[in-house]
Amino acid sequence: MPFPDYNGGSIVNLMASLQGAMGGDRHSYPPLDLLASLPLGSYRKILLWVVDGLGFNYLRAHPEAETLNAHLKGSITSVFPPTTATAVTTFLTGDAPQQHGLTGWHVYFRELGAVLAVLPGRPRYGGVTLGEAGIDTGILLGHTPFSDKIACDSVMLSPAYIADSDFNRAHLGRARLVRHRNLPELTSQIAELLREGDERYLYAYWSELDSIGHRSGIWSEEAKRHLLDIDQAFSYLLEQCRGTDSLIIVCADHGQIDTQPSDRISLDDHPGLLEMLSLPLCGEPRAAYCYLWPGCENAFDDYVKSEFAGKAIAYPSSELLDKSWFGLGAPHPQLSSRIGNRLLLMQENHTIKDWLAQEKRYDLVGVHGGLSSNELFVPLILMEM
Repeated sequence: MPFPDYNGGSIVNLMASLQGAMGGDRHSYPPLDLLASLPLGSYRKILLWVVDGLGFNYLRAHPEAETLNAHLKGSITSVFPPTTATAVTTFLTGDAPQQHGLTGWHVYFRELGAVLAVLPGRPRYGGVTLGEAGIDTGILLGHTPFSDKIACDSVMLSPAYIADSDFNRAHLGRARLVRHRNLPELTSQIAELLREGDERYLYAYWSELDSIGHRSGIWSEEAKRHLLDIDQAFSYLLEQCRGTDSLIIVCADHGQIDTQPSDRISLDDHPGLLEMLSLPLCGEPRAAYCYLWPGCENAFDDYVKSEFAGKAIAYPSSELLDKSWFGLGAPHPQLSSRIGNRLLLMQENHTIKDWLAQEKRYDLVGVHGGLSSNELFVPLILMEM
């Protein structure tokens, strides 16, 4: 089973390299091995463009994306779990999950007594956002934005539909916010900023490939067409930015796998297991944190072994900390409370889901969060301009 490489081969190490290049304090993680030969501190500008859902294996399986593949330096790992809420927080803070403490899409916040969908900032049962409830997301999370850790001006290029969310604002820091509505607008903005803008560090985020994968499957024709659109946009960017003394980095938060209806486990069909849970499932359908009633641990483990053989493995959550699944060094003070008693790590292409009363039910075709190579490994694409 592949595992995040926090010692020089992950997106955390990428951020450590960038922090050092931008005059920030020494990062607690080592720099990225694949960038060791580049004089990062010498470039006039550095762009980090994160393409949500662009797995390394997926890109290599599509040689038609000629420009992206031509500048592919290699693969690096995401973090655990390899999912947007956790990995994008790493890009926005420079920290591993071990330090930033966000462990998936749904996180139990003991401080609030509620399970939250972290990115939209809403309780899982629905209702208003944290901001609308009078809770300051920045104070709640306690993160220092990456833009505040570097000694230069920066800009965040964000999709307009999430640009002003509580989560995004909590991680903006000193960066200037630029909103985009489509891919051509994003690439035009990047080109202009690399040619003429004052900011030295640019962070750009594009979400549509991931959205298509969830809806139609990452291996669908729709996703392939959009990958080629991204490749064309990258080609345009290279044409427009020659001679700007810039380094363009394209990376991703995670890859995806596709599922079939037979891969999806619903706890509706496992009432015995459901009765052992004191909270709804947290984390991801590919990596679910289970909060058990006291005394249910052995029964839970036995049930998983007998009913989910070949589909899921139950890990004691303490083992995840002992074996550095989330990163290295001192953990976030709430990390242990956010991973339950057991992790259900799904095998092959399986997922697991429970449902709250009146919760809208849905099926995702493309999913992520597990430790398959398709989910964990992301591309590192480099171009010196």
